[in-house]
Amino acid sequence: TEPPTQYRCAMIRLTAREALIGSRAASCGLAEHGVSPGDRIVICVPPTPGRSSAEEHALLIQVAWAAVRSQVTPVMINPALPSAAQERMIADADAALSITTNAQMRSLVSAKVTGRNHDHGVFTARPMHYTSGTTGEAKGVWTGFLPAEMLTSWWTDEQTQWGFDGSDTTLVHGPLSSSAPLRHSLLVLAAGGDVLLPGSFDPVAIARSLAEDRPTTAFTVPSHWQRLFELPDLPPSPYRLLAHAGSACPADTKRQIHAWAGAEHTWEFYGSTEGQFSICSGHEWEEHPGTVGKARVGRRLFTRDATIWCETPKNSGFEYWRDPQKTSDAWCELPGGAVAFSVGDLGHIDTNGYLYLDGRRDDLIITGGMNVYPAHIEAALSAIRGVTEAAVFGIASPEWGQQVCAAIVGDASDAQISNALAESLAGYQRPKVIVRVDDLPRNPMGKVQRLELPGLLGLDKETR
Repeated sequence: TEPPTQYRCAMIRLTAREALIGSRAASCGLAEHGVSPGDRIVICVPPTPGRSSAEEHALLIQVAWAAVRSQVTPVMINPALPSAAQERMIADADAALSITTNAQMRSLVSAKVTGRNHDHGVFTARPMHYTSGTTGEAKGVWTGFLPAEMLTSWWTDEQTQWGFDGSDTTLVHGPLSSSAPLRHSLLVLAAGGDVLLPGSFDPVAIARSLAEDRPTTAFTVPSHWQRLFELPDLPPSPYRLLAHAGSACPADTKRQIHAWAGAEHTWEFYGSTEGQFSICSGHEWEEHPGTVGKARVGRRLFTRDATIWCETPKNSGFEYWRDPQKTSDAWCELPGGAVAFSVGDLGHIDTNGYLYLDGRRDDLIITGGMNVYPAHIEAALSAIRGVTEAAVFGIASPEWGQQVCAAIVGDASDAQISNALAESLAGYQRPKVIVRVDDLPRNPMGKVQRLELPGLLGLDKETR
């Protein structure tokens, strides 16, 4: 059936054959640049004016695949971040090569294939992604210390969970600098399937692709669906597997997804950049509303003082790059030599083993699937002349899950604040609501009570 005119937008299909050829060439290109097994490369390529973002994303996937098949860690940095944040992360990564332009990516995937490259197989490394900490300083989640066979096993675990094969086509919704969109894309390509790239999330382009390209799988976040369901006459679902995660999914949106795609085709998982905790089918959620499911295969969930911990296979070990204290705080030893990690989220487990989230790690705001830490935003606000104090917090948002808000003390104008934050923060990090107050609420120890602010200011009290 011919799709409605309003759904006719550009989309690039990257086939497994194209990606395989490009990745093999790029692995030779990396070797020519002196990149060796065990090294890191940075990939942070801002959009090139006048070029298709989808085309650039196709190149990015091929370069990332070249790295992970060459026992090289690709360090994925979000090009939407302010340039100062990008530069800090690039310097921190201490990489053998920094790829920051479209021309560099194109040169790599066009390299001559020789027998002198370091192509060790499909997956022998795992990408490193930066995730924020409560101090506001993002830290890389690093697995490069693990043996190659363990990293291959980690990818196999992911493939086993989702069961991708050569008949699959995945439709990318989120940024490839984030862990899940990149991971799912690489797994589908390695299984012989195709990847559909819109360049950036555009509900109209996605709807057109649903009608014309008939993708079989996608990884999404709830805000994608809230925008898609606003479209008139959304095409019928073609998905055999529709996964979502990244933020709490409102019950109404969850039921809309089930009605559209079928509960039997819908899966939610709870995880983080650091690792995966649980998996939940649509039918399980219908029987246990609000759950994020049971422990993934090979894992065991438990709580201590309401904090969620996950006993995990050895192939899922990680460190925070150059932060041994943060690493130590994230792990605990268990009897018998097993280990478990936590990212500080709160929850409880019922008698049937189903996990329910009671709150994200302290202060974390998740907006549209992106993590925002108040300390980072407060530092940017406090650097503005005329802002004496600032406290940042989240309030519930029907569209984004949460939206970022700030209470400030001082006489800086709205224009001053807006202009300063546009230079120092990405769009999703900037407060959407700013309230001016005479004083910030504090506890007896003098610590600002962020979680009390929504109620005190008459905003939505549900902050998580």
